[in-house]
Order: sequence, then structure tokens, then C-alpha cells
Amino acid sequence: MIRVWLVLLMALSNLLFSSAAVGLENSTVPEFINIGVLYSFNTSVGRIVKIAVETAVDDINSDSTILGKTKLTLSFQEDSKYRGFLSIAEALQLMATHTVAIIGPQTSTTAHVISHIANELHVPLLSFSATDPTLSSLQFPFFIRTAFNDIFQMTAIADMVSHYGWREVIVVYGDDDHGRNGIGALADKLAERRCKISFKAPMTPDAKREEITDILVQVALAESRVIVLHTSTSWGPKVLSVAKSLGMMQNGYVWIATTFLTSYIDIDSPLSSDEMDNIQGVITLRMYIPDSKLKRSFVSRWTNLTRGKEGNGSLGLSTYGIFAYDTVYVLARALDTFLKQGNQITFSHDPKISELRGDSLHLDAVKIFNEGNLLCKSIYAVNMTGVTGPFRYTPDGNLANPAYEIINVIGSGTRRIGYWSNYSGLSVVPPETLYSKPPNRSYENQKLLTVFWPGETTQTPRGWVFPSNGKLLRIGVPKRVSYREFVSQVQSTDMFKGFCIDVFLSAVNLLPYAVPYKFVPYGDGQSNPSNTELVRLITAGVFDAAVGDITITTERTKMVDFTQPYTESGLVVVASVKKTDSNAWAFLTPFTPMMWTVTAIFFLLVGAVVWILEHRLNDDFRGPPKKQVATILWFTFSTMFFAHRENTVSTLGRFVLLIWLFVVLIINSSYTASLTSILTVQQLSSPIKGIESLVNMKEPIGYLQGSFARSYLIDEIGIHESRLVPLKTPEETAKALEKGPQKGGVAAYINERAYIELFLSSRCDFTIVGQEFTKNGWGFAFPPDSPLAVDLSTAILELAENGDLQRIHDKWLLSSACRSQGAKLEVDRLNLKSFWGLYLVCGLACFLALLIYLIQTLRQYKKHSPDELESTGQGPGSSRLRTFLSFVDEKEEIVKNRSKRRQMERISYRSTSEVGSTIVSNKDFSQSSLNRIVSEV
Repeated sequence: MIRVWLVLLMALSNLLFSSAAVGLENSTVPEFINIGVLYSFNTSVGRIVKIAVETAVDDINSDSTILGKTKLTLSFQEDSKYRGFLSIAEALQLMATHTVAIIGPQTSTTAHVISHIANELHVPLLSFSATDPTLSSLQFPFFIRTAFNDIFQMTAIADMVSHYGWREVIVVYGDDDHGRNGIGALADKLAERRCKISFKAPMTPDAKREEITDILVQVALAESRVIVLHTSTSWGPKVLSVAKSLGMMQNGYVWIATTFLTSYIDIDSPLSSDEMDNIQGVITLRMYIPDSKLKRSFVSRWTNLTRGKEGNGSLGLSTYGIFAYDTVYVLARALDTFLKQGNQITFSHDPKISELRGDSLHLDAVKIFNEGNLLCKSIYAVNMTGVTGPFRYTPDGNLANPAYEIINVIGSGTRRIGYWSNYSGLSVVPPETLYSKPPNRSYENQKLLTVFWPGETTQTPRGWVFPSNGKLLRIGVPKRVSYREFVSQVQSTDMFKGFCIDVFLSAVNLLPYAVPYKFVPYGDGQSNPSNTELVRLITAGVFDAAVGDITITTERTKMVDFTQPYTESGLVVVASVKKTDSNAWAFLTPFTPMMWTVTAIFFLLVGAVVWILEHRLNDDFRGPPKKQVATILWFTFSTMFFAHRENTVSTLGRFVLLIWLFVVLIINSSYTASLTSILTVQQLSSPIKGIESLVNMKEPIGYLQGSFARSYLIDEIGIHESRLVPLKTPEETAKALEKGPQKGGVAAYINERAYIELFLSSRCDFTIVGQEFTKNGWGFAFPPDSPLAVDLSTAILELAENGDLQRIHDKWLLSSACRSQGAKLEVDRLNLKSFWGLYLVCGLACFLALLIYLIQTLRQYKKHSPDELESTGQGPGSSRLRTFLSFVDEKEEIVKNRSKRRQMERISYRSTSEVGSTIVSNKDFSQSSLNRIVSEV
């Protein structure tokens, strides 16, 4: 169909412009280059664009550094009210003049249409106002956006919604390509932040006041009060005017308008007081243009440029005018690069079009721009600094560093409350100051200044209310047949009572707004309903919420949102118990067999160590072997009662004994306390120790019908389904436990602690065995992202803090417990695990003392060993072990005395020997002297 339109309209264009120039001369540097401008010049935006484009062309033509001697010429073409069919004809009229590029169109709707023609004729389209995100797709390679993509504007809005804690928004938009695709991008960005669009209100692009009123009435009946308005400057102000008349600019509402509103304010400024009243408190965005010398110069020129060109006075400068000016410069610089690379500007006939035309059609005026692809590449390669600031493209075809000012309309003017940039998100400082720093998107770094919201308040609106359509919140309540203290229906009424109901009512009363609701019973009244199915009905839309004894589980949190838990309740095991009477061997019960064994070993070990350390010094630890063994046993066991009569004289012995007496003190105290508990506290016993023992057994297990315990035991614990027995009431449960598995009952009963505490309050033959093996809580269920769940969570916390939650608990669930609840299930025997640290310290002390003793003994033995060897008559080669053992066995004092005596004997013997040798030597000397005298005579 598009091809048929192309053929017909090209024929029309050929007839209208048959006298047009055939084309540019095939020279490397043409004298003139024609640029087309397709815009609606009868609008305020169009008039601004025309002035800006003409000014840019004049500045470029007077600057010899750009394009040299080549001049730019403009061909203006009116875009008639953005009509698709007429826009095609108008685009063909421009292309028939052999334009190398077209600036425009004004709207995304027109851009979608004529981009097909641009693709066929290879003519680049440069638009700063067609911001539809889908125009950046690969489908339109010749569409070049010279302003910020709407995807970034929608990201900024999503960041603001998330920043203020809102979760749902309503969107009002024009039902065209620009509106639909922009809102689609917003929905994606909100979803990334766990937010959503709760209601869409599309309007026809030329909606009348009646249609706008009808749409906004529907918006006012919705729950959300955060409204995003995405439209054009032509009818966006009308929407805000109608909203004002409907009372939708009051306290509680939030209006976020896209860039159309700042354009409207900038162009028509100053607005009348009535127009300003219509937009009080609105937040809007403006494409951010950093302050620079070029910007200040252009702004100062603007008044002179518009003087005399506007009948009703000067036009205000909007961002459209500045981006239009820079668009011409971008194209000029791209053409300059294009020509300097030696490229030519040539046109040719499209052979495909030639094949389609009939004999009577003349399409020669519309030709293909042969070098259109090269010019597009040159445009995307431009890197300059213009009035809009640094201007360059990223690889995805979007402008680098997109940013927006966030504007708040206040009084007779506006106030900038912050910025948004794709680099750092929300901030109160200009984005260019953050580009040199690492990006920081943390919550603490996302800041905006104070906002004056509709209704002249600075308090951030909650963002939602209950719909004012008379509809009550349908709250599903389980219709229980057991444990009715938690929730039950008052007979013959639609009212409910119980612990859960009172908690809900108390929390609702703390909310700062009214909650219209009604309780709807769920269940047949014959059996306990499944709370998982009740939760699922919320996702199906049957209920708006669920209140009752609903456990928060992983499966259920995937379907709904829960409030803060108002009570804790994990799964526990209940079993029958019997009393355990004391027996003759009860005194052995406090310690486990291993504990008794290790304790006895240490008693003997410490006695032996002390004997070794004292044997050579202390007469109490000497004597015949039988006496020494008796001394060891008596000494070590008497320390248990601190009644040992043997004194320790060695330093090492006293050190070991001090450590051991501390260990004995701890063991005695622990034994006494445990034995006292065993003999004075009633003991209960059960063959079931907890959930672990149930897993290894084959007996049937009971559970509360409708509870999540069944699925948990099957899926998580691995208990076979055939072993599980559903029990409806406490009476049925007690009967099944009393029978036991041998008589058709159950071995144990598994339920949540909240139920079990109520069950055991009047049944003393059962008790909880083992530990609680899940950690759950009860909460109220709401649809995902429900703001009421958040507010009720805050209210529940307040109930807990002021004590009301405990008072409600005591009112419904506090009852006298049976005496056996103070009894102990068997006894926690003291085991080695609790004392191994003490024994380790004692063992290390013994080892260290023995090591020091051995070193000291070896030193003494080495010192006295020659005397010992001499005394025993053993030579150096004989075994020394027996000598060493004999040395160790002797008393240290005796060894030292004997060693001293032998040393004295050796000294005395040495002295006698020296005197004898002196006498003999004197006799020899006298005889020799006499002989020598005789010989001389």
C-alpha cells in the first residue's frame, strides 16, 4: 500500500514541479546546497524553529571556515496539521527540489510516515522534536534525532516515581505514535523499578474539552493519584485546565508533565494568572542545556531576532529553538567534512520506481540522493560544541550525556528543584559537575529540593487513595472449624471475631485514612479451608485482600505481598509423653557414660602426675609399691571433696593441683545442679525426640487440615504422603495421639506453635518434643505492590511498640497452662562437649609440668651420673636406663648428700696421695747427694 501511495504522490509531485531544477552540477564543491525544512510554521513552535534555522544559515554562510565558498539555501514546506497523507505530499515536494537533507518533521507521527520515503530516496531527516523512542530503530536508518530520545525522559520520570516511594501511576497521553511509544518506554522503565502503570487514559490528538473531561473523570475514580501527562503543547494545557475545574489540582494529587509544559511556559511567558493557576504544583521536565558563553550570546540575540516577526510581541525562547539552531550547524559541519573527503552531491533515478510507473506518470522530479549514506555517517561523526553544549553521538545513535532539568511550577513562575542525567540520576547540582566523578546511583545520592505539590503543601503525597467509586474492599476470611480463637464467624451474621480480626481492626484504625471494606467468608464451614488457595484467589481478582491465620511462606510470597508479621509461628512436633520415676541409679544420670569415663581417667591421670612430681621430694608419696598405689588413688579421689591430707611441696605439683581443683569445683557444681533437677523436677519421656526421629520412622503423622504443613513435610522434609493424616479439630487430634500408631492413631502431631500452645493449654498428656524446625509468621495478604500492605505493616509495628498487640494476644490466647507444662521432657544430661575445654586445660597443665620435671631430672642425672655409675660399678658401655630409673626413684636429698660425700672423699684421697709422693721424692734426693760426695772424695 505504501508503494501505491509513493507512486501516486510522486506523480503529483512531478506535475507540480516539472519546472524545478534538474539538480546540482556534478562538481566536487557546489556553489549552493539546498536544505529542506518541514514544519508547521503556523504554530508557536514552528515560528521559533523558522527564526532559529534562518539565523543559523545566515551565521554559517557568513563564516568562511564552514563550507568555504559553498552557501546553504533553505526550502520551507508547511506541515499541514501533521496529517499523514498530506505530510507525504509535502515531503515529496521538498525532495523534488533536490534537497540533501530535511530538517523536521515536527511530530513523531509524521516522522514515522515520511521516514519510509527518506529510506527510499536516501535523504537524511534531522529532527529535534520527534522524540519517539521507536524512531531510533534499525527500520529508519535515515532518521537522525538531534535532541534527546524520549527513552531518557521516561527514565527520569521513573526515577522520580521510585525516589518518592510511589508504586503505581496513571498515564494520560495522546493516542498517537508519540504518545503510545513514549508511554510504552515509561512502562518498561517503571517495571525495572518494581513500579507499574495502573491505568492508561489515551485521548485523540485533537481531543475536545468534553472528551478530556470524560477521561479525567475516570482518572479521578482510580486509586492512584500520581498522574503522568505526555502530550503536545497544543492540547496539554487544556488537560490541566480541565483537571483544575474537576478539583484534581488539590492536595493529594501529583502531576508530572513531560517537556511539552516547559516549552509552553517558555514560549508564551509570561502566562496569565488563570493559566498559572491551572498548573500550580505540577512537576515538569526541560531538556538541560548547560550554561556557556555561546548560550548566553544566543539568548541575548533572541529578542532582536524575534522583534517584528511576531504580531503579538516577541516569542519566548524554548529548547526547540536552541536545538534547531544547533541542528543546522551539525548538518553544515557534516557537509563540510563530506565535501572535504572528495565526495560529490549527485542524484539519480530509482530504477524500482521507474518500473512501477505507468506510461502517463512522470516521476523524474523525485530522485535518489546517491551519497545519502555517506552524509549520514558524517552527521553521526560530528563532534562539536554548540549552543546546546557538547554535541556528539553514541554508537546507538543517541546524543551523549542526556540530561533534564526538573521544574516545579510555583506561584507566578517556576523553580528548578534538581536535575536528572543518564550518568548519575537525580541530583541537585548540574550534571556536568558530576561527569568527572565515578557514577553514583545509590539511594543516598539521589536528591531533589523541596517540592510544592498541588494544594500548596510540601508534604510528599501518599500517591494513592481508595477509589471513590463506592466499591468496598473485598477481604477474604477463612471460615475455620477449629481453633476459632484465632478467627471465626459470628453466627447468623457477616461479622468475624478472633485474635487475627482484632489485630487487623486495630491496625486499620491507626491508618490516617478510611478503608472501606467488607469481610467475605471463605470455606464451607465443614473443614478448614486451604489458606494457599485463599491467597491464590487474590491474584485471580476474587478477593482484594485476605485476613486470618495466614502463614507467610515462600510459595505464597510469590503470589501476593504480605504485611509485617503480627505473630511468630513455626512448625513443632507434639507427641504423647509419660512420667519417668526416679530409680536407684538416678545418681548416675547427670553425666553421660563418656563423661563418667573421661572424668575417671583424669582423676587417675592427675593422681599419677602429682605422685611423679612429689615422689623425689615428699615423704608422703614414698614407701612400698602397695602404699604408693593406695596413696595415688586416695589422693586423687579425695580431691573431689577437697579432703586430701597429703601436702604438696613441689612448685610443679602445686601448679597441677591448683588447676585440677578448679576443674573438680566446676564438675561438682554441675553434677549437683543436674542431680537436684532430676530429683525435684517431674520428668517426662517420649520415644520421639523431634522431626529427625520422625523421618526415620514409619508410623503415621498427624497435621492440621488446610495447613501448609502437609506440603512442607512432603516437599522439604521428604516424608511420604501416605504417612500423613489430616486432623480437623483439637479433640480429634488428642484422640489420635492417645490411640497411638498401634491402635489406628498417630505417633506425633505437627502444627504451628500458635495452635500448639492453645492445644496444650488444657491437655497435659502431650508436649512439644524437639526444636521448632521452621521460622514463620502470620500476616495479612494483599495484591503485589499494594500500598495498603506497606501502611498496615507500619501500623502493626506501632501496635507492637505501644503494647496493644500483646494485649490483644492476652485477650484471646492467654489461658491457664496445665502443670505438666513445667515438667522436663527427660533430662539434658551433661556430656563431654560442655567440659572438654576444662579437661584440655588440665591436660596441658599436666603435660607442661611433666616436661619441666623431666628436663630438671635429666640435668640432675647428668650432674650426678659419674657418681651413680661409680657407685653401681657399671662401665660407660653398660645400660644407663636402670641407673636412671634408680636415680629417679631415690629421694633427691639422698642423692645430693651421697654426691657431696663422695666428692669429699675424693678430695681427702687426693690430699693423702700428694703427701706420700713428697716423702718419697725427698728420700731419693738424699741418697743421690751422698753418692755424689763419695765420688768426689
